[in-house]
Amino acid sequence: MRDLNENNIIEAVLEQVRDTPDPRLKQIMASLVRHLHGFVRDVEPTFEEWNRAIVFLTRTGQMCSDTRQEFILLSDTLGVSMLVDALNHRMPEGATPTTVLGPFYVANAPEMALGADISGGLAGEPLYVEGSVASAAGRDRLAGAIVDIWHSDSEGYYDVQRPDLDHSALRGRFLTDADGRFRFWSIMPSSYPVPNDGPVGRMLAATGRHPYRPAHVHFMISADGHETLVTHVFVAGDPYLDSDAVFGVKDALIREYAPEPPGMAPDGKTMREPWRRLSYDFALKPRSPARAAR
Repeated sequence: MRDLNENNIIEAVLEQVRDTPDPRLKQIMASLVRHLHGFVRDVEPTFEEWNRAIVFLTRTGQMCSDTRQEFILLSDTLGVSMLVDALNHRMPEGATPTTVLGPFYVANAPEMALGADISGGLAGEPLYVEGSVASAAGRDRLAGAIVDIWHSDSEGYYDVQRPDLDHSALRGRFLTDADGRFRFWSIMPSSYPVPNDGPVGRMLAATGRHPYRPAHVHFMISADGHETLVTHVFVAGDPYLDSDAVFGVKDALIREYAPEPPGMAPDGKTMREPWRRLSYDFALKPRSPARAAR
């Protein structure tokens, strides 16, 4: 490993990882070296530019905390999170598409009865959500499926972003009934910016991009014998559908949050003001026998 130059240094580095004991790590490291060296050859950065890149990554790490993961945000805004999601969720025909988990999921959300109101007393236009969960194989309805819900408020904030809240809001966990159906009340979500006060936000600004996500409701749905579905249902007509900062929109996940006049709601509740209604039927991918056995 002497007299290395731009033409032979990559082989020297590859030689150093050639004896990596773990086969998968060996594959990953070799590919990383090839692509990283290829990137540097293509761009030919100056010392100043390379130092700025190192400072950017350093500051990205420094922004991470128990409540914020700037590297996940970087992955999201570069489209890498959606690429990883796509590679890991090649779905059969009829299965509901997946999308990114996002940073605001909270495990062990409050378990609620079907028809409950998850708004937590927050102001906003009332929203009634109803749907079903079925298997993509045969379309049989799945009773007892776990449906986790979370979304932003009318100002674009999640409950964990609001220091004035001392309780959970706009999230809950439901079990589908004997017919595989679920329902609940909430308020309309809003489009919102991803956190843009750190290095990722400065990257978006420098490249002429906005930080906004279109309005949506998050769903995580699990049932025995099926892969867990992580997805959103987006609000039709939202101005950011074609420029989602994290590239998560899919046509099959866009629905009309239909405006309804005052009157009787589907669950018998009397509505004295206009409200919205979202209906969506989900289909889960059956778990393969090999994966189920592990």
